[in-house]
Amino acid sequence: MPQKRARGPSDVLSAAGLSAEEEAAYRLLVRTAGVEPAELADELGVESEAARRALGSLLAKGLARAVPGEPDRFIAVAPDVALAARLHRRQEEVDRARQAVEQLTGEYLAHARRREAAQLIEVITSRTALREQLRLLQDNARHEVVSLCRAGHVAMTSQENTEELAALRRGVGYRVLYEGALLEEPGMLVNLAHGIELGEQARAMPTLPVRMIIADGELGVLPLIQHTGGLTQLTAALIRPSSLLDALKALFESLWERATPLSLTTPGSPLDSDHLYLLSLLVAGVPDKSIATQLKVSQRTVQRRITHLMEQAGAQTRMQLAWHAARENWL
Repeated sequence: MPQKRARGPSDVLSAAGLSAEEEAAYRLLVRTAGVEPAELADELGVESEAARRALGSLLAKGLARAVPGEPDRFIAVAPDVALAARLHRRQEEVDRARQAVEQLTGEYLAHARRREAAQLIEVITSRTALREQLRLLQDNARHEVVSLCRAGHVAMTSQENTEELAALRRGVGYRVLYEGALLEEPGMLVNLAHGIELGEQARAMPTLPVRMIIADGELGVLPLIQHTGGLTQLTAALIRPSSLLDALKALFESLWERATPLSLTTPGSPLDSDHLYLLSLLVAGVPDKSIATQLKVSQRTVQRRITHLMEQAGAQTRMQLAWHAARENWL
């Protein structure tokens, strides 16, 4: 979908429904033969109550258990046993939404000749027509545009999508969810920062199931074929208010809730915009080298700034930095 411009270990546990506090505690349990709450608090640098709360939550979720014969010491339940079921349930949520999209699209194709279907869904079969429709959709938006942006482009490059910038300037809200690989494409991080400065709300996930864009909850565009290499003809659907559009909106909201924020400013955060942006990219899983190349600084500079963030947070590792940032609402 229109790509306005060109997650690490913690992503997996976040996808399994663990908070940053729970994740830090679980990772420590995995590395030890048994930990008491006081020891956990010391290792994580938190209050005893916070450590007990994290342990209690891990016990309730089946991720930890007491050491046999030592009820005050706790160990981790094997990750492949404890996390597999939780990840499976989370994946089922996305799969159900994707299946709803596929089912409704199939129903559309099966009844394409009926007048009712023609009124609800219009098929677009050329890049030129799709590009023009994406521009019109954004030019006519009044309230909010939401979008799922995958790596690679179908109709227009990031630099060509000037319609978003114009819409942001006239007060249209944008919520854009980016696929992780897209953030590594040349020019994306600088252009993304520019959009955020103008008011775009941006988040990231490792992978996205579809490309799409929806304006004002009333009109959406969805490619029906995700990969159009070789002789495959581009085919997209212009979707008006319908059950299919409702399913797409629900899919976006489900993904948005689980994604990592990408920020330049956060109320109450002690970080300046450069360090806050760097931290959000780091938590989103963008590699140091990609950050350095796109922001036109050395990798040593990126690592020095990360070290500064770790010192400011009192963290010994990047995982502890992410945990501290989440606890203190830096992002």
